[in-house]
Amino acid sequence: MADAAGGPQPEDCPGTGSVQAGRAAACQGCPNQKLCAAGAAGPDPAEVAALRERLRCVKHVVLVLSGKGGVGKSTFSALLAHGLAADESKQVALLDIDICGPSIPKMMGLEGEQVHQSGSGWSPVYVEENLSVMSVGFLLSSPDDAVIWRGPKKNGLIKQFLRDVDWGEIDYLIIDTPPGTSDEHLSIVQYLGASHVDGAVIITTPQEVSLQDVRKEINFCHKVKLPIIGVVENMSGFICPKCKNESQIFPPTTGGAEKMCQNLNVSLLGKVPLDPQIGKSCDKGQSFLSEAPESPATASYRNIIQRIQEYCDLQHTQEEKII
Repeated sequence: MADAAGGPQPEDCPGTGSVQAGRAAACQGCPNQKLCAAGAAGPDPAEVAALRERLRCVKHVVLVLSGKGGVGKSTFSALLAHGLAADESKQVALLDIDICGPSIPKMMGLEGEQVHQSGSGWSPVYVEENLSVMSVGFLLSSPDDAVIWRGPKKNGLIKQFLRDVDWGEIDYLIIDTPPGTSDEHLSIVQYLGASHVDGAVIITTPQEVSLQDVRKEINFCHKVKLPIIGVVENMSGFICPKCKNESQIFPPTTGGAEKMCQNLNVSLLGKVPLDPQIGKSCDKGQSFLSEAPESPATASYRNIIQRIQEYCDLQHTQEEKII
């Protein structure tokens, strides 16, 4: 379906690997139509080999997606990384590909840090010995600098992050993406095609205006054959820390994420209630999970993280059986 300007919607894209690439009705008006039709939109074989070699030592890759901005996607990415890294035997990396709005350095307490070059590539910035981070925020001279780039330059940086960063041996690579289903999402899925992706965690809030965009994100995942680990409903009610009564700040007028997941046959990983301490911890660059261990939100996060771990372990076991 075309938008108001007459251009194709991203969810209608048949994909660069499809026989309909550049030829489908949805391709009309797309600036990449000729490239796709000519079969030139796919990754270069040499680049694929380089990406595969760099990501060979990454055991699990999890993308964090949301069709809607402001639903707590980066917060979830940061806390997922912290939660996984709580097991000191695991090496965890967090890659921020939200090129125009890199908030991960702030949330991880790494503002002002810079990327260093070594003989083996870019060195990520470490929060703990077993938790590293890479973001475009480390490449800016000031946190207030605006990144005003067209698609090809953003795509090129994403490829550099995957190919040129010396991640080392990693158990979990968490990738925080921008809102929507556009260039960055298509690029990361295409580049990771050279490796293995466990799946995507999709973040939403209870109200219908958020769920509308999340349905598009789920459709995007199906189109590009990206497995969906499950959906997380963020800001799901508010539990008063004094009286313990629960209030619905964002009423789920259409049944919330639970109803949507039932309709679309997608797993609901859990619901995270609002807690003012989450925002405070992010602003201070600290882990909410360790700052507020007794919070109902912390309990929800830990349960969701455990479910993601179990999913990844099951995927790994099934792959070993196939091999």
